[in-house]
Amino acid sequence: MASLRAAARLRPIATRLSQSSVQPQRFYASAAAAVKSSPSTGGEQPFFPDEPAGPVIKTAIPGPESKKAVAELDKVFDTRSLNMLADYQKSFGNYIADPDGNVLLDVYAQIASIPVGYSNPTLHKAALSEQMASALINRPALGNFPSNDWASILKTGILKVAPKGLDQVFTAMAGSDANETAYKAAFMWRRQHERGGAHVEFSEEDIVSSMLNQAPGAPQLSILSFKTAFHGRLFGSLSTTRSKPIHKLDIPAFDWPQATFPLLKYPLEENTEENKRVEAEALADVERLIETHHLPPCAVVVEPIQSEGGDNHASPAFFQGLRTLTKKHNVLFIVDEVQTGVGATGKFWAHEHWNLDSPPDMVTFSKKAQTAGYYFGNPELRPNKPYRQFNTWMGDPARAILFRAIIEEIERLDLVSHTARVGDYLYNGIAELAKKYPGEFNNLRGKGQGTFIAFDSPRRDEFLKKAKSVGVNIGGSGANAVRLRPMLIFQKHHTDILLEAMEKIVKS
Repeated sequence: MASLRAAARLRPIATRLSQSSVQPQRFYASAAAAVKSSPSTGGEQPFFPDEPAGPVIKTAIPGPESKKAVAELDKVFDTRSLNMLADYQKSFGNYIADPDGNVLLDVYAQIASIPVGYSNPTLHKAALSEQMASALINRPALGNFPSNDWASILKTGILKVAPKGLDQVFTAMAGSDANETAYKAAFMWRRQHERGGAHVEFSEEDIVSSMLNQAPGAPQLSILSFKTAFHGRLFGSLSTTRSKPIHKLDIPAFDWPQATFPLLKYPLEENTEENKRVEAEALADVERLIETHHLPPCAVVVEPIQSEGGDNHASPAFFQGLRTLTKKHNVLFIVDEVQTGVGATGKFWAHEHWNLDSPPDMVTFSKKAQTAGYYFGNPELRPNKPYRQFNTWMGDPARAILFRAIIEEIERLDLVSHTARVGDYLYNGIAELAKKYPGEFNNLRGKGQGTFIAFDSPRRDEFLKKAKSVGVNIGGSGANAVRLRPMLIFQKHHTDILLEAMEKIVKS
């Protein structure tokens, strides 16, 4: 592992990015101004040579400047969930800076939402384009007044990386919105089939009862999700969220079913038969609910890895079985890739690990895409009439342009394959720490899943707090999990810094 002390020395700051990036001279974290040189990167070529070479801690976090700024912010904005205050103009690559000159290696990345680093030059260039300027200052109501280049923006960006078999997209604002609109599409699809097809007109009873929030116009149907799942905080998405009570308390919810998600035992290779049994029982629970729940499910929604609920994994065989059940019962299969999508698992879409015989019916996305929506392939998932799936914005062309630039950067640096390789290196490093410090890195999971790695800590909250003191911003999930969500530009020399920091935490 690289020395953490050496890693704390940053490169000289009087640098500027390539003129081709159309980015003005930028100075990185002020703490770097006094240092002389960078540590060795073990022969690895850095993606961004001007990135800070390691963390710098100048004050406690939060420091005096951050405390003052937070106090000012709290007068006008709720700061009770604040993790740390950032100075994004001084943040670069894998490093996040704060107003006190602290520079942290960020392996939380805005809750898994930063794909290719802070202040990325390629994204900066896209932000300065005329097409972006027009999208920002002339933001269209996309359903009514899309720009003449909207099809091109979609085809060269969002649809360029569409999951196999899904060639259409409904764009949205955020992950919750993406799931919510996918649920609406599922309900409309189901009722169209029950009426006899999209060509069949609504009955007078449909029309009148819908305005009373009663069946048949407001049908007694449901979306089936899983225990410990997280799908968002809007009303429909919140009804399928089961991760923490704090998300749901005091909010009216739909009476929708939740199936058991298989909670695997680790190490996987030592619990093969037990885990097969657990997954079989979970699939049986899904089928029971599809067949018997008093509000018939028209779709099953699942995360490839339950993220907010504690980084819970299941095998490809489980998801293959889930796909078989949904087809057997003519129920739609929605895969929520809001957190797992865009390369973090070593595949562009996490469900590619499953090798399904047929694609999901819908795949929702957001976070690292910096935009949102759901992919689909079946034309019947388009509602039979306009304005049924509609809102003013229906997404944001500016964010779609940004996603296109993210895709270009992913392709330029081959970041999906890179993340798979670095993920193996990171997983093996944590496995070694787990052997060295028994009981500190429990239930290590995410092998072969890129950098989408987690473990359980006996003192999780203390672990997260101490991480900042050794120069790392890291996050948790569920009750005990420490989840790693580094950016796609996270490299082996960053891994060495992280591993040494984690060892320092458990030794302190």
